[in-house]
Amino acid sequence: MTGRRGPGDSTGLDLYDQTALAAAETVIARYSTSFGFASRLLGPRVRPHVRSIYALVRIADEIVDGPAHQAGLTAQEEARELDALEEQTLEAIRTGFSANLVVHAFARTARGCAIDETLVRPFFQSMRTDLTVTDHDAASHGAYVYGSAEVVGLMCLQTFVNAGSAGPEPAHPEIAAGARRLGAALQNVNFLRDAGHDSGALGRDYLRLDGSPETRAAVLDGIDADLAAAASVIPRLPRDCRRAVTCAHDLFAELSTRLRRADASSGRVRVPNPLKVVLFARAAADAPPRPPRPVRTTGESS
Repeated sequence: MTGRRGPGDSTGLDLYDQTALAAAETVIARYSTSFGFASRLLGPRVRPHVRSIYALVRIADEIVDGPAHQAGLTAQEEARELDALEEQTLEAIRTGFSANLVVHAFARTARGCAIDETLVRPFFQSMRTDLTVTDHDAASHGAYVYGSAEVVGLMCLQTFVNAGSAGPEPAHPEIAAGARRLGAALQNVNFLRDAGHDSGALGRDYLRLDGSPETRAAVLDGIDADLAAAASVIPRLPRDCRRAVTCAHDLFAELSTRLRRADASSGRVRVPNPLKVVLFARAAADAPPRPPRPVRTTGESS
C-alpha cells in the first residue's frame, strides 16, 4: 500500500529517477573523499551524470576488492556477480530501466550522453581481470588501466560534451586523449599509494615495483607526463566542468609531489584537508591546472 502524495509531489518514473540519483550521490559520499570533494565544483548540468558514472564504477570495484569475499562469495561467485552487473547495465542502457538503482542512474546518463558498450565492456573486463591476474606486466597493466580508468575518463567527457544537448556528439580527439591520460594518472597514483595494501591484502602487483627508488621514480615520471598532457586540454572543457577537473588534477598532482618525497614504507600518502581547501578555492576561481611541485633535494634553499 502506498502513501498519499500531494499534487506537487513527484511520482512514477520521475520519482524513481530522482531516487536513483540520490543513491548514486550516497555512494560517492561514502566511498570517495577526493572525488566527492572535486565533484562539488561540477555544474548542475553534469554533476548528477558524473556521480552516476562513479557509483557504478565503485559498486563493480567492490565486487572484486573485498566486500563480496567478506560476505562469503567464492571467486567464481564474484565473477558471476560481475557478469550479471555488466549485463544488467547493458540491458538498462537498451531499455531505460533497471531494478538496481545504481544501474538505473548510470543507464539514464549513458542514454542521454552516448555512452555505449564500447566503453562499458572494457571497464568490466578490467574488473574481471582482478579475479584472475595478480602480477601485471607492461601489456596487461596498460590494458587494465585503459579499462579501469581511461574509459571512465571518456565516459565523464561524454557527459561534459553532451549533457543537456539535443543530439550527442563525440568529443574532440585531442580532448579525449587528455581525458584518457588524466584517468591513467589518477589510477597509477592510486596504485602507488595503495601498493602495500594491494600486495599484502589482495595479492596484486599492478606496477611491478621492485623496491628500488629508480623504479618508483620512473612510475612518477609517467604520472607527471600524463598530468601535464591532461593539463594542456583542461582549459578547453566547458566551464561548468573545467573547474572540477582542475581540482581533481591538482589534488593528484599534489599527491605525486608527496609520493616523490615519501618512500615505500611511509604508508598511504594523503593531501591534508587545509591544502585541499586551498586547491578547491583555486580551481573554483578558474585558475589553470597546477603542475606537480618540484621536490627539493637536501641542501637546496627553501
